[in-house]
Amino acid sequence: MPIKEGEKIPSVKVKATDMQDLTTEELFGGKKGVLFAVPGAFTPTCSNQHLPGFIENADAIRAKGVDDIICMSVNDAFVMDAWGNDRGAGDKVRLIADGNADLSKALGLDFDGSGIGFGVRAQRFAAIVEDGVVTKLAVEEPMKFEVSSAEAILDAL
Repeated sequence: MPIKEGEKIPSVKVKATDMQDLTTEELFGGKKGVLFAVPGAFTPTCSNQHLPGFIENADAIRAKGVDDIICMSVNDAFVMDAWGNDRGAGDKVRLIADGNADLSKALGLDFDGSGIGFGVRAQRFAAIVEDGVVTKLAVEEPMKFEVSSAEAILDAL
């Protein structure tokens, strides 16, 4: 079952781009954050629209009281670091690696992309998280990019 609005983000470890462990409590405890997930770093929609939209709108999102904007993908920390550098994420968007899909699975927002050679990946989604609790969740239909954009999240804030 996918996580629902009003539920707490499960306790899971992910990796920062420097390979340090991060817990979901560290990422979301006592803060207001935006978490968005993409199926894969360097993939077309993720690289050309999803991540760039959050980079471009980071100041406006933060102006609505958001402490951190976090992009998650089922890739390793080195790939996420390279992708963030390639896209110019800087300090606007924090990239985290869900290398084993532990967080994606715990959220119930994973999918099996084996048919296209992806293996298990995160569904495309965006969430507003306040002190560890999901207050808004926007999950995309397969092959769509509509409800999880930076603009959609900015409107929801």
